[in-house]
Amino acid sequence: MDLLGSILNSMDKPPTVNSQRNSLIKKQREEIQRKQKEERARLQAFRNEIEQKINKFIQDDTQHKFKFDPMDKVSRSIVHDVAEIAGVAAFSFGEEEVDRAVTLFKKESAPCDDELAALRRGEEWDPLKAQAEAERREKELQEEKEASRKRKSDVVPTTNYQEKYHHLIGKEAALDAARITQTNKQYGFVPSANKKDLRSIEQTLADIQSKKRKKLSHPDEASSSSTSADAGGSGQ
Repeated sequence: MDLLGSILNSMDKPPTVNSQRNSLIKKQREEIQRKQKEERARLQAFRNEIEQKINKFIQDDTQHKFKFDPMDKVSRSIVHDVAEIAGVAAFSFGEEEVDRAVTLFKKESAPCDDELAALRRGEEWDPLKAQAEAERREKELQEEKEASRKRKSDVVPTTNYQEKYHHLIGKEAALDAARITQTNKQYGFVPSANKKDLRSIEQTLADIQSKKRKKLSHPDEASSSSTSADAGGSGQ
């Protein structure tokens, strides 16, 4: 073997394409994992900071509201999560990616719907102004109800239903016509007036005594009548 051949054999072989690609992928994966680890550490440190601020806010009896600086969506989600665990109301106000920030409220000082609406519009909340506005709306509502009631009471029918439907209900109203009860004898109905016994007490007693004497004087006829009645009843 000559000198050149020995030198070539002692040198490392050049890396292949596959080995270069695998090495590059490994470095990229390690870089991604490093950045993810740094991001998790940053978010955990941010969460710890938020927890300290919220705990301080809760323990301070002089504070009922606390506003954070504007922050991104991920950071706001952490604030909302910590606030919910701590039992504090949290709302976000402002324009996204401009000045949107989280404001904390203690439970006893939670904002009403009108206050939330004003804050979402970017307006300052004034309780006296809000009370006056509420009273104005209540007054307008009462006036509208009164006007509606008056409009209903002032409505006059354009037509008289009795004249319009006289061919159906007659000239008299239904209630007036109902006072006169006429029996339709075609169906065998008997007016209640016809069912009344118009005899006097003396006449009724005399008739009863007469029937009794007739029964005693003609027992056979009474027995026959009773038997006929029983036979007719058993056939039913």
